[in-house]
Amino acid sequence: MEDEEPCELPARSQSCAARMVQQRKMTFWQIENGLDSDSSREQVRVPNVIALVGLPARGKTYISHKLCRYLNWIGIKTKAFNVGEYRRKVCNLDEQGKYEFFNPNNKQGTKIRDECAKMAMEDMGRYLESKEGEVAIFDATNTTRKRRRWLVDFCKQEHREPKFRVFFIESVCDDPEIINSNIAEVKVSSPDYKGHMTEEQAKEDFLKRIENYKSQYEPLDEQLDDDLSFIKVINAGRSFYVHNVNGHVQSRVVYFLMNIHLLPRSIYLTRHGESEYNKIGRLGGDSPLSVNGEKYAKCLLEYFQHEKVPGDLRIWSSQKTRACQTASALKSVAAHVEYWKVLDEIDAGICEGLTYEDFEARYPKQFVERDKDKYHYRYPSGESYEDLVARLEPVIMELERQSNVLVVSHQAVLRCILAYFDNKNRQELPYLNVPLHTVIKLTPKAYSCKIEMFKFNIDAVDTYRAKPEIPTWEESNAEKMCHSP
Repeated sequence: MEDEEPCELPARSQSCAARMVQQRKMTFWQIENGLDSDSSREQVRVPNVIALVGLPARGKTYISHKLCRYLNWIGIKTKAFNVGEYRRKVCNLDEQGKYEFFNPNNKQGTKIRDECAKMAMEDMGRYLESKEGEVAIFDATNTTRKRRRWLVDFCKQEHREPKFRVFFIESVCDDPEIINSNIAEVKVSSPDYKGHMTEEQAKEDFLKRIENYKSQYEPLDEQLDDDLSFIKVINAGRSFYVHNVNGHVQSRVVYFLMNIHLLPRSIYLTRHGESEYNKIGRLGGDSPLSVNGEKYAKCLLEYFQHEKVPGDLRIWSSQKTRACQTASALKSVAAHVEYWKVLDEIDAGICEGLTYEDFEARYPKQFVERDKDKYHYRYPSGESYEDLVARLEPVIMELERQSNVLVVSHQAVLRCILAYFDNKNRQELPYLNVPLHTVIKLTPKAYSCKIEMFKFNIDAVDTYRAKPEIPTWEESNAEKMCHSP
């Protein structure tokens, strides 16, 4: 959350939707009549810069982390560049005088912060120009119009082809409860303060830092900043104002921001109890619970009776028999139990009902292909993990919107959900260990997610298959030569 500079939010006389439609019509009219000099508006595959705007303790870095994780999860390569981290690398705040360092009249402090912003921009530019990634998130306060114009000019430099498309996210908040919660959770554990002062001293210093930014803050304005694309997220998502959305990535960003949940809650994940197919090692199918699986369902009820989940607990289950049986045992502790087909296990196609031994014997070539790239491998007439991620995106959006939820589903499905919250990449996702008869409790934090696993003392088979060692081309050929006559 960094580095620069509040005014009151202007009154809105029109709905967000009506204004968004009006602004998009304006954009199309301008392009059609040759009034838009930015050719990147007409291109589809354009690098995108997402820039945060707002005072400290308004949730900017929280949004940055969640957005980066979401875009990477859906397959859009994204990296965040936090100007505060650059600043911490080049200067010692003990020497800079804490909040005085952020005073706009502190010439030395301003010079250092500008240099750090420039370094972050240049790294961001190299990241996008090299095609290492498709989206860069510029995480800074960007609270003055001058600073934002500097960023836009950098992204539209003449040598860039195509030029970077810029979208601003302004987090506006005047709710004291949310602000105080952000200060308490984030800033007292910030590297700026941890080990340097007490929590009370840190809070006092940080409040003074915010005042320094307020003296220069110029909010985004639909008239003064008419040429910019942006969204205002107001009071942690209670309302939004959207202006000039341009392109697929910006649309996805708006969709995500309108669903994220900023308040405390927990998400529980569990596989169904052990099934009859689990016992004999068969893939997929729709078998019922084993005797041990039924025991797990009863113990799961006892767990949630003692868990005392604040507010209502919602249960979402797949429609497979083994999951429905598990979820149905919990009806007495749930406000709602819903059965979603989208939570069904990955479709193994022609391999449904086979054991891994059967799979390898019948389809040896397919078996090897799957081991080479498990994330992208698609079962013949079935699905891949990549397909599963696309299928589960609406579930992720609902999990971001809801309070406390228990998801009763299957190994591959829960791997995808867990990978989203734990920020795991595509290589790690298909090999995450999600054992039977275990509750995984996720507690989203400001910059991470706390993950706790509660293993129940009820026997179950181990269905985990570790990532196999795939020999390199050289090793494979060396082996062939050794065995050749």
